Amino acid sequence: MTENDIIGLLKKEMVVAMGCTEPAAAALAGAKAAELLGCPPDRLTVSASRDMIKNAMGVGIPNCKEKGILVAACLGVYSKAEHKDLSILSGVDQEQEKQAVQLAAASNLEMADDVTPVYVKAIAKKDGHTASCTVSMQHDHFSEMTKDGQVLYSEQVHETKTENDDDATRGLSLQRIVEFADSVDPQKVQFVYKCALINYDLAEYSVQHGYGLHIANTILSDIPVEPDSLSTALTKAAAYAAAGSDARMAGCTRAVVINSGSGNQGITCTVPVLILGRFLKASPEQIAKALCISELIGLMITARKDRLSALCGAFTAAIGTGCAMVYLMGGNTEQMNLTVRTMVGNLAGMVCDGAKTSCALKIYSSVQAAGLAARMALNGIAPGRESGIIGKDAMESIDNLMKVSHNGMVDTDKVILSIMLDKQL
Repeated sequence: MTENDIIGLLKKEMVVAMGCTEPAAAALAGAKAAELLGCPPDRLTVSASRDMIKNAMGVGIPNCKEKGILVAACLGVYSKAEHKDLSILSGVDQEQEKQAVQLAAASNLEMADDVTPVYVKAIAKKDGHTASCTVSMQHDHFSEMTKDGQVLYSEQVHETKTENDDDATRGLSLQRIVEFADSVDPQKVQFVYKCALINYDLAEYSVQHGYGLHIANTILSDIPVEPDSLSTALTKAAAYAAAGSDARMAGCTRAVVINSGSGNQGITCTVPVLILGRFLKASPEQIAKALCISELIGLMITARKDRLSALCGAFTAAIGTGCAMVYLMGGNTEQMNLTVRTMVGNLAGMVCDGAKTSCALKIYSSVQAAGLAARMALNGIAPGRESGIIGKDAMESIDNLMKVSHNGMVDTDKVILSIMLDKQL
C-alpha cells in the first residue's frame, strides 16, 4: 500500500461516533427507511445479524433509558441530528425517546441468517406503503434501499465475510506499518493525534463523573495523579482506557473516535498510547506516529477477523497498542513481533459476549497485558512457536489467531447469544 492509501484508510476509519456503534447503525437504518417512506412509520420490522443483536442487547443508548437494537432503529426514525452519521443518536430528546419507545412496542425484531456480521435492515410501513434500508459491511454503509417493492439501490449484502475490509487493508503487514510510521510526514497524520485527544477527553470526563463499573476510579485511588514511573504510567493508561469504555457502555453522550467501526477499539488504540507518550515526554509528532501503528495494526487484524465476531475486539486492538508502546520506548520491528506473540499467547481465548459494562474490564486487562508484552519484548522475551497457537513472528501468530476465530469460534458465538437471549425471557 502506498502512503496515500494508508492515510486514506486512516481517515476513512477514524470517524466520530456517539455511543455504541451497533445501536447507531440500527438508528441509521431506521432513519433512512422513514425518510424513504416519507413519514414516521406505524411499525418497523428490524432484521439483524446475530452479532449486531448481541452487541446492542446490553449496552446503554445515548439519550434513551431503553436498550436493544429495535428501540435504536426506532430512535433513528425520530432523530433530529443535523448529520445522519454515527452520531445520529445525539439528535434525540425526551419527546423523541417517548415516540421511539411507542413505535418499538408496535414493531418487531428478527434474526437474519447467512449475512455479514455487520447487518441490520429496517422495514418501515404505513398506510399500505413500505420502505426499507439495509446497513451492512460497515456500520455507516447503506447497501440496499427500497420503496414500495422498487429497488432504489442495491449491492450484494448476503455475504458472510467482509471482503471489502480485506481489500482495504491488503498489503498491510507489521513491517509495512512500521515503515509508514517511520517515513510519514507528521503533519500528514496530525489528525490521528487530534482524534486521540477526543478519546482522551471522553476518558477524562468519565473519571471525573464516574460511569459504569468505576474501574478507573478504583485503580487511580492509590497511584499518583501524574505517573512517577513506567509502571504507574501503564496503569493509568489501562485505567483511562477502561474509563472511556465505562462511559460509552453507559450511554454517555460525549463523542468517541472509532477504529474498525468500534468505539471501544478506538479508545484502546489511542488513549493508552497518548498517556504513555506524555509520560515519556514524546513530542506530539512522535505520539502521532505511534498512534498510526496502533490504529493500523488494529485495522489490519479486524479486517482479517471480521468487524464483529466471537473474538474480543478490545484484545485485538490492544495488540496494536502494545506495538505502539514498544515504538514509543525506542523499540524496533523485531520487538513488536515479540509483543504480538506474547499478546496472542496471553489473551487468545478472550470472547466477545456483546457490548456492555464489562467491556471496560476487558479493555483494562488487555491494555495491562499490552504493557507487559511491550516490556518483555524490550528485554527480548516472548513465548516461542512451540507454545500453543503462537507463530514464528507477528503475522503467523495473527494468522493462527484468525483460524481460531473463524473456524473454532462460530459455535461459541451462537452459544453466547443463546445464553444472552435466555436471560431476556
